[in-house]
Amino acid sequence: MNIGFVYPQTEFGNDPLAIRDLVQTAEGLGFTHVLAYDHVLGVNPDRSEDWDGPYDFQTPFQSPLLLFSYMAAVTNQLGFITGILILPQRQTALVAKQAATLDVLSAGRLRLGVGIGWNKPEYTALGENFYDRGRRIEEQVRLMRQLWTQPLVNYTGRWHTIPDAGINPLPIQRPIPIWFGGHAEPVLRRAATIGDGWIPNYRRAEDAQPTLTRVEGYLEQAGRNKSSFGVEARIRYDDGNPASWEQLLGGWQDVGATHISFNTMQVGFDTPARHLDALQLFATTMDIAHR
Repeated sequence: MNIGFVYPQTEFGNDPLAIRDLVQTAEGLGFTHVLAYDHVLGVNPDRSEDWDGPYDFQTPFQSPLLLFSYMAAVTNQLGFITGILILPQRQTALVAKQAATLDVLSAGRLRLGVGIGWNKPEYTALGENFYDRGRRIEEQVRLMRQLWTQPLVNYTGRWHTIPDAGINPLPIQRPIPIWFGGHAEPVLRRAATIGDGWIPNYRRAEDAQPTLTRVEGYLEQAGRNKSSFGVEARIRYDDGNPASWEQLLGGWQDVGATHISFNTMQVGFDTPARHLDALQLFATTMDIAHR
């Protein structure tokens, strides 16, 4: 099992040296990857009529692909996954170019986690349609894979036209793995049909099992082998009890999760050092370097 961590960006601050120390220490402890969330804009909840979510304009979010570019420069093996990048609110060819550049500069350490998101004002501000985002993301994924594997692409779809053009340099991974986040039934089917993995948001494996069973059914319908499909779960720090962590890890391993990200947010840590101490405690007590 690959064990990584969630970058605690809403609580960690913006000190580049602290970020460097975090990822270098995590890599040394044996964490395999870092997962980062994505939001471009924060909304003022006092005046937005179409907003209802956990974050607002006071919540800090660094752009994940730019953040990973910095992290890649100060690490050697640590992998990166967006968890998730809101793909339909972005230009497809531009995301493909940015991801390819990061993959080249990190020597092939990127997984692109994508989803359709929930923040309608963010779509409005970025000039994209909130209501067709589910249908568009499938075309976006098909197009990005062509852009990552072919020097020249001729593509005409419902939302995209590329007239004999391509990305240079192409990424190291051809194509870059694409993982889907979300729990709605269309998302599960989409992940199993065209995705390389799924990022569930369940706290315990037993809660996720019915949904995992449905995903496995969709994989079978698509003629795909379960062994080639990844699952990235998350484990929260909660009360800092290693026995609870061990139980959660074992549960996810039993249901076939391939990746775990340890999340230190929302437990009251008010300095970067406290987040780093939590990672050290988890890595030591769970002996992640030898799992």
